[in-house]
Amino acid sequence: MSDLFAAAGLPADAPRPLADRLRPTSLAEVVGQEHLTGEGGALTRLLRGKSLGSLILWGPPGTGKTTVARLLARETALHFEQISAIFSGVAELRKVFEAARARRAAGQGTLLFVDEIHRFNRAQLDAFLPVTEDGTVTLVGATTENPSFELNAALLSRARVLVFRALDEAAIAKLLDRAEAVTGRPLPLDAEARAVLLRMADGDGRAALTLAEEIWRSTEADEVLTPEALQGLIQRRAPVYDKAQEGHYNLISALHKTIRGSDPDAALYYLCRMLDAGEDRLFIARRLVRAAVEDVGLADPQALAVANAAKEAFDFLGSPEGELALAQATVYLATAPKSNAVYTAYKAATRTAKEHGSLPPPRTILNAPTKLMRRLGYGEGYRYDHDEPEAFSGQDYWPERLGRQRFYAPTGRGFERRIAERLDWWEAERQRRRDED
Repeated sequence: MSDLFAAAGLPADAPRPLADRLRPTSLAEVVGQEHLTGEGGALTRLLRGKSLGSLILWGPPGTGKTTVARLLARETALHFEQISAIFSGVAELRKVFEAARARRAAGQGTLLFVDEIHRFNRAQLDAFLPVTEDGTVTLVGATTENPSFELNAALLSRARVLVFRALDEAAIAKLLDRAEAVTGRPLPLDAEARAVLLRMADGDGRAALTLAEEIWRSTEADEVLTPEALQGLIQRRAPVYDKAQEGHYNLISALHKTIRGSDPDAALYYLCRMLDAGEDRLFIARRLVRAAVEDVGLADPQALAVANAAKEAFDFLGSPEGELALAQATVYLATAPKSNAVYTAYKAATRTAKEHGSLPPPRTILNAPTKLMRRLGYGEGYRYDHDEPEAFSGQDYWPERLGRQRFYAPTGRGFERRIAERLDWWEAERQRRRDED
């Protein structure tokens, strides 16, 4: 491959976007992926071994996946063929595979780069199995989604997954320096505005260069932008966040765990990340209710009321005012005492109920609405607790074949301290009465 852009069918002097013009021509020029392209990196080792095998490149947009695939083809002298799973079907795949077989017969291998490979369905993904196994193509797939969830196990077992990282600010800065050198024009930004631009790129190198082009197109000679002017000029990039995919689940998990870990500031941060990305507010409210019952529990029974009230307040106020109610509930839950005692007890009781089947309760606590049931002893000997000292009869309520169990063990934190004291008194009273009997 004499030119990395030949596949696009453009003449050498055709105008191209800045991101395309600055596409690296060697792995050494790729920024932000030193764990793959640096000395001792995974890709460096593969190239030294002269054999790639099939690869899945997984990472956020604008991190160099397509560029690296092109460079791998050049480094291994393979014909580079690129398709997109968005526009391709089984019929096109067959044509690509036939062309690859013809090249192979002529002594030329093919690196097939499949962009957005997670868009293919299971049947389409299965079509790659025989051609990767017999060496017809070296498959390099790119995806922004977690391959564990989006690709089938058969394909994953035949490919190595390489993780591309979002570019840090230092890597973005290198790209901007390179852009200024190639164009011969400094970016018209003061120091603070340049720092803002690095953050606005959100780890996406292509976006950073696109924003730089927009700045050059939109500014006049000798104009230098401040952070405020920069924000007004290019607005802001939407955060990388797909509400149906992994980012959605990663952030809601982070919110829940920071609430559980009693870090209100981190919890607010993840809450605002999701709000900023347009997450469904009721989805967040449901998770707050879950955290109230799972992680705060009876250490603070009011937590459930607060979480539910936040949901109702959002329904009443709408956005953006109602989001403050979600923030208030988040801080309340994060700072509340924590107990998962009820959650643990519920799971233990569920296991016991499933394991022991349909054991009948003791007849003492069964109702006896008919004469037959009364003759069978239903309700016989039942003692009404409110008529007993301390409103406690100490009766045995357990199925005879199961015996007394203990599922709920209060932690002694918050309100559960009072519950634990009552349980201890009841247990001691039961034991005292058993000793008397």
